[in-house]
Amino acid sequence: MTHYDDPNPIRPGADDPTEPVEVRRFGPAPTQPVPPSSTAPDSSPYAAPPVQPWSTRPPVVAGRPVQPARRGLGGGAIVAVAVVAGIVSGSLSAAAVSTLMRDQPATTQSSQAPLGQNVSQVHLDESSAVISAVQSAMPAVVKIQSTNGAGGQGVGTGFIYDADGWILTNRHVVAGSNQLTVILADSTELTGRVYGIDTLTDLAIVKVDGGNLPTIKIGSSADLEQGQLAIAIGNPLGEFENTVTTGVISGLGRQIVAGSQATSSSEQLNNLIQTDAAINPGNSGGPLLDSAGQVIGVNTAVSQDAQGIGFAIPIDVAKPIMQQAVAGQPLERPWIGIYYRPVTKQLADELNLPVDQGVVIDSSGNQPAVFPNSPAASAGLQEGDIITALDGDQIDAETDLAELILPHKPGDTVSLQIRRGGDERTVQVTLGTLPEQP
Repeated sequence: MTHYDDPNPIRPGADDPTEPVEVRRFGPAPTQPVPPSSTAPDSSPYAAPPVQPWSTRPPVVAGRPVQPARRGLGGGAIVAVAVVAGIVSGSLSAAAVSTLMRDQPATTQSSQAPLGQNVSQVHLDESSAVISAVQSAMPAVVKIQSTNGAGGQGVGTGFIYDADGWILTNRHVVAGSNQLTVILADSTELTGRVYGIDTLTDLAIVKVDGGNLPTIKIGSSADLEQGQLAIAIGNPLGEFENTVTTGVISGLGRQIVAGSQATSSSEQLNNLIQTDAAINPGNSGGPLLDSAGQVIGVNTAVSQDAQGIGFAIPIDVAKPIMQQAVAGQPLERPWIGIYYRPVTKQLADELNLPVDQGVVIDSSGNQPAVFPNSPAASAGLQEGDIITALDGDQIDAETDLAELILPHKPGDTVSLQIRRGGDERTVQVTLGTLPEQP
């Protein structure tokens, strides 16, 4: 699979599994959906890009309309949640305790009491953790009502992460809006404005005037584990405010193509958290919490034709733009300007590569492997180069190049270790700014 950080993330699809595809987490945002004229709840103008089959490669051929609700992997279509046609993530978990009992009659009664107490205690502890987490986070979770120039309306969710009125939500919740109303948990209504749109992910920053607002605790998504408790808060259907759902983290590092039946664009989302939350329209942009009430993800997508399959953007991906907004800086992401494919043992054998880890710079369709006038071109990188490390950190199946670039800022200089033919060399690259969508 080829990854890239090109400003045109939607590439002609192909059935060939070796066909290069987009860079994980390093492609700019897709074309914004065109708001539909209908104001019906199920065709919100701020719904995410169109429904696409469950796929890890770009589903849209340029100039060719997207067929809605095509099925794949058991018919699971992925949609981004917004307004009344969107997504949220939440999860449901249950603790189970298995016990080994002795079969001697003399010890049966004495062993049953403590075992029964242990089981009850496990359920009580989990319930208490959820209640405590929700009570801590709920005051900072907000409902976002958006209106566009054509009179279309939508509803989504967001959360206050800074007391001066900084709110994180999904891009598709606010895209195309000319008026935002932010409703706090205590029913206070504030006027919001879009501070900035992320060029890398389905995220946006909204600002409201005010001080000493309730804030949510920000956690980390770096050390998440499958099976751990996950809690989601949002506004399903735009009607049932402050709804809580619980579950577990079902998977990590997921890659999907999300969209909406109402538009003809789509978006590839990468490195997502999968959760078995009960997800409903209107929850998009809401927080996914851990058992301590800390945000670990931003709910963003769900499979409409399946149950218990929802997705969230890891909070660590959002942190750079959250900090930029509070500092009054424009939202921007670092960019190298290459297409690449992760090197595996199979790919190394197929291409007769000298190493079996890293990433190989490779073209995608009609696109060049190295973008003209990009930081990579200026540094002299070439198609076929294998990047094995960044600033001394090895690139492998567990650590992708995009992950290592993400914490940096445009203008930073990074050191790339590369293999070209039989030679090893170090190349200095000054990162650029990921271009905005056309």
